[in-house]
Amino acid sequence: MRPYERSTIIISERGISTMRTIYFIASIIGFVVPYFFFVRFLREYGFNLPLLVQQMFANPIAAFFAADVIISSLVLWVFVFAEGRRLGMKHLWIYILFNLFVGVSLAFPAFLFAREGRRKQD
Repeated sequence: MRPYERSTIIISERGISTMRTIYFIASIIGFVVPYFFFVRFLREYGFNLPLLVQQMFANPIAAFFAADVIISSLVLWVFVFAEGRRLGMKHLWIYILFNLFVGVSLAFPAFLFAREGRRKQD
């Protein structure tokens, strides 16, 4: 197989390292940015779960984004377990925790980071 062959996702050894770096950076950003806003909410209102849910669905555009994230989360869970089991990855529950405690913005790139590492082993 030629290193630049497009029929596979693995382009080259350097390509895997580059993708893992991108996923790692995306994971950090996916943690920091959402938590910036969550910490602001906590400072202002404390851990007020009813208010959090109320504000998530406060208007049609907020509800649009909330519904999108909830549906994306469920799809991510299916993908994590299907792809993770297919590749023989362990501790798949950690990505569900990432999703529940931060969001898709952390869970998805963190899973892709681990997945690339697993693919590199094969």
